Amino acid sequence: MTDVHTPAQRSYNMSRIQGRDTKPELLVRRLLHGLGFRYRLHVKDLPGKPDLVFPRSKAILFVHGCFWHMHRCKYGKPAPATNKTFWAEKRRSNVDRDKRNRRQLRAAGWQVFEIWECQTREPETMRAKLTKLIELLGA
Repeated sequence: MTDVHTPAQRSYNMSRIQGRDTKPELLVRRLLHGLGFRYRLHVKDLPGKPDLVFPRSKAILFVHGCFWHMHRCKYGKPAPATNKTFWAEKRRSNVDRDKRNRRQLRAAGWQVFEIWECQTREPETMRAKLTKLIELLGA
């Protein structure tokens, strides 16, 4: 299937994709803040610049996009039809980098939690997924 956009339009579209303050991240932040938890955002001193950092509890939460981090759900499985090699390598490198970052963080004594974009679509699913983190934080 050919791309419906010109290369310039596709480039523009891709350049507009955010790496922080995404809709799933904002949903998670809103839920946790509403429960009374405070956190730091995108701490540059930690591997992977975690989305949410809870320094007192030594806990970290990553909010991953299903497509970009190759989640095994219906949103993470599809691969782009054009420039397949580039995208396969790009997405695989994201997964490898995530593993490396988790390993480094755990070695430094942090507890690492993840939530996927698809899990933020339903508030109850999101809250259930965050149960262990919320228990650790003391709610």
